[in-house]
Amino acid sequence: MSSTPGPHAQRPPQLSEHDLRQALTELDTKIQTLHNRVHATAAGSPNTYQAHAEALEAKRARLAEQLAQFPTPADGSEPSVWAQVRQGIEHLREDLRKLL
Repeated sequence: MSSTPGPHAQRPPQLSEHDLRQALTELDTKIQTLHNRVHATAAGSPNTYQAHAEALEAKRARLAEQLAQFPTPADGSEPSVWAQVRQGIEHLREDLRKLL
């Protein structure tokens, strides 16, 4: 017998910004499907759609928090991969300067 894990039982993986955006989109779709199933299910029937949707919403919230940690360009566009690489190199340089 399977059970739906609680919303705090899942830990979001460490993903890149692109992967986080893709995961959020996929979770939005799954959550919407589950909510539609909840509404289509007869009242009083034993279903776990609502609990599963709540667990996915909690996971989505944690992924959104991770995504908020990424810097956003001033013009609102998404940074290119090369811009992210350059930014990473600059952070490494700063860290090395601090160590030396």
